[in-house]
Amino acid sequence: MNLNLESWGEFRLGDLFSEMYKAEAHVKSDLECLNNPTHNAIRFISRTEMNNGCDCYVLNSELTGVEKGNAIAIGDTTATCFYQSDRFVCGDHMVICRAKWINLYTAMFVLSLLKREKYKYSYGRAFKMDLIKNTIIKLPATQASLPDWSFIEKYIKSLHYKSLSTSNKFSQISLNVKSWSEFEVRDLFDVKYGINMELDSCVLADADDLEAINFVARTEENNGVSAKVRPVEGKKPQDAGLITCAGGGSVLSTFLQRKPFYSGRDLYLLIPKDQMSTLSKLFCITVIKANKFRYSYGRQANITLPYLKLKLPITATGKPDYEFMEKYMKSLPYGDKI
Repeated sequence: MNLNLESWGEFRLGDLFSEMYKAEAHVKSDLECLNNPTHNAIRFISRTEMNNGCDCYVLNSELTGVEKGNAIAIGDTTATCFYQSDRFVCGDHMVICRAKWINLYTAMFVLSLLKREKYKYSYGRAFKMDLIKNTIIKLPATQASLPDWSFIEKYIKSLHYKSLSTSNKFSQISLNVKSWSEFEVRDLFDVKYGINMELDSCVLADADDLEAINFVARTEENNGVSAKVRPVEGKKPQDAGLITCAGGGSVLSTFLQRKPFYSGRDLYLLIPKDQMSTLSKLFCITVIKANKFRYSYGRQANITLPYLKLKLPITATGKPDYEFMEKYMKSLPYGDKI
């Protein structure tokens, strides 16, 4: 199915949702928190960008303010937004949006557009109710100039080739974070500046170009790949298997590059000093990304990245336990598919 953008119409979010309201705020420390869902547990949705907004699971012992599923939840100070299919409770500053047209597929389409608005907002400019209501997005439209929800649902469904499955339910391996030790990034990796290319000096490649090379920039989307470009004479692509980390822009956006790539400015390469598997690299990437809150456009990581401290599991000799990292990653849901 093709997206004919010329036929799309502009719609105000306040007109698309039949209900928009602030959820009852719960204090996480007042609740009995669980890492995994169990009987009588319910999702605790907060402003986190991780795990579809699910901060943890909490025991549903006569909780008030329990929200029904099939809703979009928006963190108003962070502009984070996710579709919630099941019942949940919320932390502070959560806006709930409901409408008859919402289901998994239509919500995914709208959220992909809504998340593109995120760069406009921050703690200093919160995504408050009035701003949410007055946000304009473009959607496929019918001849009657109404959102074409039928087309939108069919389009999202057409993107699915095969359902993912996993033999792992929940990890049985305890992290025991108290036994971990601190390491600086430079202890684990050689930190090198990329080849500092400019995208506008490259030729964009066609979608079917077999020689196309990934261009990795400072974006936090699409594994850091902002475009695919034609090979540049005299420029050797960087090797697959390296970790890229943004020193500026979307600071600390960190990804494992599975294919050879070109890199843009303010992008650093993390080259493991010791042998690391794909899964142990992904474990370390997760720990690095957990430090994103320390940085912004006004506080970049161009100088401090090598000295950033990471807590990691260790061996009996006090070295990073890459074997444990790999086993833990394999034990997670869908870890058997990596």
